[in-house]
Amino acid sequence: MAVVINEETCIGCGACIESCPTEALEMVDEKAKVDAEKCVDCGACIDECPVEAISL
Repeated sequence: MAVVINEETCIGCGACIESCPTEALEMVDEKAKVDAEKCVDCGACIDECPVEAISL
């Protein structure tokens, strides 16, 4: 299981990408995307999202 990013809520700020210790997040079409194979469900990105677009 990996974190889930609500694409409708995501504003593309990139805060989550900078906080990810496994580099599982990237920007695609101005939205954050998660690579489920790299994500370890640590949740570091969740608290960094200013619009609460990320959940486990």
